[in-house]
Amino acid sequence: MPEEIVKILTFEIERDGDSAVVKCHGRFVAGTTEELYQDVKHLLPELKLVVIDLQDLTYVDSMGLGALVRLYSTAKQTGCEFKLLHLGKQLRNVLKMTNLLSVFSQAEDHGINIA
Repeated sequence: MPEEIVKILTFEIERDGDSAVVKCHGRFVAGTTEELYQDVKHLLPELKLVVIDLQDLTYVDSMGLGALVRLYSTAKQTGCEFKLLHLGKQLRNVLKMTNLLSVFSQAEDHGINIA
């Protein structure tokens, strides 16, 4: 029987002046969160806006959610706006259950639509 291939998290950061878009792909789960967290965290003091594009994310667990919360908190401390784009149904439900949906600004609500 062939092994099931579970796509782990991959991401790329696209900078444009004092803003950046982080495009995430795969599963944002335990064991995959620290690299993204560290790479984005180091950029926050230089940026005014960070948008996390979750369109190609297939699943987020509690560690992934925790990394998003940590990034949000660090962004706020550095004066950087932190927005989520393309929330999937699974993540939207998790954010609702944890009362975090209203905490995260959604880029779609602010007219930001990264193609």
